[in-house]
Amino acid sequence: MDAQKKIREHISALGDGELASSDLELAAAALGTQDGELAWISYHRIGDVLRAQAAPEFSPGFDARLRDRLAAEPPPLRRAPGGASAAPAEPPVLAAGSGAVAVAASAGGPAGSSPKAVTLR
Repeated sequence: MDAQKKIREHISALGDGELASSDLELAAAALGTQDGELAWISYHRIGDVLRAQAAPEFSPGFDARLRDRLAAEPPPLRRAPGGASAAPAEPPVLAAGSGAVAVAASAGGPAGSSPKAVTLR
């Protein structure tokens, strides 16, 4: 894992109150850099937006239909030891679609906007 990604993960964990005490010194040092400060500000803005958004209205039975569709999906692909893929290189289309549903459900709209109805057919 590259150092910048690790530093951002530490800063994120610090903001969530989940950083191990053994990593506090590293996170504090990272916050003293311009990249660390920008990451801290970005994570706080993301959190503010997520908390400010109204929850979308779901159609009746949405949770049951989503549960059924997720249950019908093939299990996630597992990688063979050594990093080689255990399955063909085709991307799992259904898994990407499910993520899009989750993102659409959580997106809602800009802060202060009214919730949008989410329907899963």
